[in-house]
Amino acid sequence: MDYSAIIDKYYPQENELKNILTVHSRAVADKALAICEKHPELNADRQFVEEAAMLHDLGIFKCDADGIQCFGTEPYICHGTIGAQILREEGFPRHARVCERHTGTGISLKQIEERNLPIPHKDLMPETIEEIIVCYADKFFSKTKLDREKTVEQAMKSLEKFGQEGVEKFKKWVAMFE
Repeated sequence: MDYSAIIDKYYPQENELKNILTVHSRAVADKALAICEKHPELNADRQFVEEAAMLHDLGIFKCDADGIQCFGTEPYICHGTIGAQILREEGFPRHARVCERHTGTGISLKQIEERNLPIPHKDLMPETIEEIIVCYADKFFSKTKLDREKTVEQAMKSLEKFGQEGVEKFKKWVAMFE
């Protein structure tokens, strides 16, 4: 799969949004690949991890998040499911799963229903090792501060808004990957 061709198809112009997307996604991909390198025992599909990390935020252009140059109409929480829909239409269902499962440490059906989130009412928790690695790596990089990687503590702090359950899951991932 040529992930850059997919990015170019949906982000045809060189602009700040495309730069934010590609710089953020490259940072996530590099961290995810470093985890694969450090933990060969996980038998993660490295090529897939790189592709999925580069495409995990593909749907941001349809969302309303002007702080990162997104001037669409959908709530930002929808970017994962939007990206998943695009990738399914492109014929990449495995990559689509990473898109829809990377927010926080995943979003359970219970959380979706309790918070009345405007996303499909189904469990959106990362399950495969590749989904987990990309989700984990993403927690270390912001799209507003492209030049720095968060510490484990900073990443944990940013997860608190999703609830303690996500923080506890992240701690388990830290133990597994660091």
